[in-house]
Amino acid sequence: MIRYVLEPGDVSEIRFGISPLSELGLGLRAVRFPEAYPLQRPWCDRIAAVLPFLDLEVLHGLVDDRRYVADFVNPRPASPLTVLDDELAELSRIPARRLAEDLERVHGEVPAVFRGDHPTVVTRLVAALADCWKLCFAPYWPRMRAVLRADILHRGHVVSSSGLRAAITGLSPQVSFDGRHLDIRLRSPLARNRPVRGQGVTLVPSMFVNRASNPIDDDLPPVVMYPARGQGAMWSPSARPDAGAVRDLLGSARAALLAALGEPASSTELAVRLGVTTSAVNQHLRLLQRAGLLNRARYGRSVLYYRSDLGEALTAPPGEALTAPPRRDPNAPHDPGRR
Repeated sequence: MIRYVLEPGDVSEIRFGISPLSELGLGLRAVRFPEAYPLQRPWCDRIAAVLPFLDLEVLHGLVDDRRYVADFVNPRPASPLTVLDDELAELSRIPARRLAEDLERVHGEVPAVFRGDHPTVVTRLVAALADCWKLCFAPYWPRMRAVLRADILHRGHVVSSSGLRAAITGLSPQVSFDGRHLDIRLRSPLARNRPVRGQGVTLVPSMFVNRASNPIDDDLPPVVMYPARGQGAMWSPSARPDAGAVRDLLGSARAALLAALGEPASSTELAVRLGVTTSAVNQHLRLLQRAGLLNRARYGRSVLYYRSDLGEALTAPPGEALTAPPRRDPNAPHDPGRR
């Protein structure tokens, strides 16, 4: 067990974050040991065809037989909007000593693939991770990210209704919090106390953890990685109605908005993507929300909209995606049948 010891000021610095590189690093465990991640087996099946194109010697070298992963591919998110390119750029500057120490904590030694000229090793490492992201994660990242964001929004609702203690304790059966001590019960029988000392604690939802986890190196800033809610439902097949019928029911503009909200987005983003005015988008969004097809939540300075369960049920399956209506020429004659 590791116990993070928080002073009063540390409690106010607890925050949530999403790290694409951390998801990639944790996802390598499912690539190597798919049988250990049954909820993500559909994803493993989908990426099986591209695995021969990856540098598997490097990628497998980041994970050991216990499914421990090198800490440098599980970075603490620098912000709520962390992007992979920034994280890979930071990784490209990793000192040789840090690279070796992180690998030794996992394997007991530095695997052969990571020995040799340090700049050459790091260049190959970053390229292997970038290729893995492009082929295995990028096609599914919008949906994964939506699940992770929805989890964070849920935790925020729990904080507002039941308090921070309930939100943290609900992350995983292995996590408990009494207001000063944040305990993570790990597989290791060793107990360690880790004072936070103003570094803050970051809570990171993941699609690729079965139980709560934290960095191997206790000297790293406190991070708790925990299983995201609803990850299994991401791949569940479901019968969905005909896309044309949904258009007829909602109208083409509102059907296009509903289809575009596979991941949370603001009204401004939607207006740009669909080529309509923000005021028109807001009018449709309010109606869709009143009908129970959308949810909304504040994320930083933006209000994000995302499909509710009912909205998901009305969304067309892949290959039948609803498309945005063509932008109307303002000089064209008015058609009273248009909405």
